[in-house]
Amino acid sequence: MSSTKKKSGIETEQADERETVEEAVESARRGGTCLARERAEWKSTEETAEAEELAGPSLKEALTRLADAEEECRRAEDKLLRIQAEMQNLRRRTEQDIQRAHKFGQEKFSSELLVVMDNLERALNAASEHDDEVVKAIHEGVNLTLKSFADCFAKFNIEAVDPMGEPFDPALHQAMSIQENGEVEPNTVIAVMQKGYTLHGRVLRPAMVVVSTDPA
Repeated sequence: MSSTKKKSGIETEQADERETVEEAVESARRGGTCLARERAEWKSTEETAEAEELAGPSLKEALTRLADAEEECRRAEDKLLRIQAEMQNLRRRTEQDIQRAHKFGQEKFSSELLVVMDNLERALNAASEHDDEVVKAIHEGVNLTLKSFADCFAKFNIEAVDPMGEPFDPALHQAMSIQENGEVEPNTVIAVMQKGYTLHGRVLRPAMVVVSTDPA
């Protein structure tokens, strides 16, 4: 009987010891798990800090490069706009020069023809004062030549300026003398000594005129 109780007490003590050991092992396991978790968290935090430290300068450098690229793009765009404006102005000036060349390229030649026209008109006026048949034939030939010249002038926009009775215009007329005349308004052309001519509106030669003024 006594031996049975003693055996039972030993088994109880052994069970208690096993329980204590198991609790210690479990506690140690939990402690190890917590320590491993803490180490993992610490390592993750450290890696994140290192990554941020490495990424920080790279991001700043990327933003700086982006700002520089945008500024360079803006300067290039401004330069392109200026070049386009200069090309448009150059194209416009070139077109204007070509137009002027087409209009006034024959200006010098046209001026030389005016002398021929003047001489034909003088010959026509002189021939009209004679009744001789030969002179009449010459008059007719000169008149036809004069008409051909007039048609040629009209074709190339050469127009005569014959301002008889018109107000004096210093842009088109050259006053050769001034005469008192009470029958017309002052500053009126009362005689044309030589007709003027224009080429596309530009004066080739001003008309030589006599201008009226008020009587004294």
